[in-house]
Amino acid sequence: MIKVLVVDDSAVVRKVLTEELAKTGDIEVVGTAVDPYVAREKIFELEPDVITLDIEMPRMDGLSFLAKLMRHHPMPVVVVSSVTPDNSDTALQAMRLGAVEVIPKPSTQFSVPDVRRQLARAIRAAASAKLMPGPTESVTTPTEVRSGLDRFSTTHKVIALGASTGGTRALEDVLVRLPADMPGIVIVQHMPQGFTGSFAGRLNDLCAIEVREASHGDHVVPGHCLIAPGGRHMLVQRSGAQVKVAVKDGPPVNHHRPSVDVLFDSVAREVGRNAVGALLTGMGADGAKGLLHMRESGAHTMAQDRGTSVVFGMPRAAIDLGAAEDVVPLQEIASRLVEAVASDSDGAPRGLRAGASAS
Repeated sequence: MIKVLVVDDSAVVRKVLTEELAKTGDIEVVGTAVDPYVAREKIFELEPDVITLDIEMPRMDGLSFLAKLMRHHPMPVVVVSSVTPDNSDTALQAMRLGAVEVIPKPSTQFSVPDVRRQLARAIRAAASAKLMPGPTESVTTPTEVRSGLDRFSTTHKVIALGASTGGTRALEDVLVRLPADMPGIVIVQHMPQGFTGSFAGRLNDLCAIEVREASHGDHVVPGHCLIAPGGRHMLVQRSGAQVKVAVKDGPPVNHHRPSVDVLFDSVAREVGRNAVGALLTGMGADGAKGLLHMRESGAHTMAQDRGTSVVFGMPRAAIDLGAAEDVVPLQEIASRLVEAVASDSDGAPRGLRAGASAS
């Protein structure tokens, strides 16, 4: 049983989350707190496995509390926040401070059952997550990884990335290290509707490439990165010599919308050997089969290693399927992407290299 402490200044939200989580069977709300001061006492009294944390609270805001918590008593935290532009930005700051996931509060946009399912998955992921150090400045700048890219035409190549739990920080680590002339990049990060726009905007401020939330019909072109909107699937489609993205509704795949498998399958089908794929940290197996299809189509594929993954679920599933040609520490993924883009390929599926294991 996963023990949870719910921290929120709203009595209604505390009641709803407590009642809904009681329906899961493997999650128990052992206590609630109206603000961080009460939460601090209950953490030591109840010893919860996971905290759900509101951002806007009296006496001390959630960000200040999270920063203190991660410095003095690190533990898994899931942010439960109202979806507004300001709250979305703040929730993403919380993830940079060490929060494992961000989940929307129940509202007219997000039904209580939907939030329960998302929150339960986030709590389970948080309970098994590896707590990573707080954010630091990147030691690698885009200009340091430009090695040889200017000598190669990258207009016909596509990079596809997928991530879930821990992925916001992992993707930032990868993207800030990439040069401005990288091939077009498409990304699925499991994230609720309303948060992906802020996430893309923050990455755009940090990166040499242009990063934005995808819209239906956007072209996949060098120097640009498109992130699937929360709550909608994204796939690539070829139109003559061009590649575009389609953003669509549809049922969840592997319990997710957007789904990494949906994106990767389309990349395998439409781009084939001219693609490079990487599956990063996350719970479950979404993206593993799609990465295998990419490898079978001749694409260069890789997965994040256990040591640097917050949750080693999705990468491990890909490795177990033989989908990953390389198993790579997070800090090396950017340089491996550059190498893969710059190298020639005959399109034949590659054998699993030595060291590409789940260990």
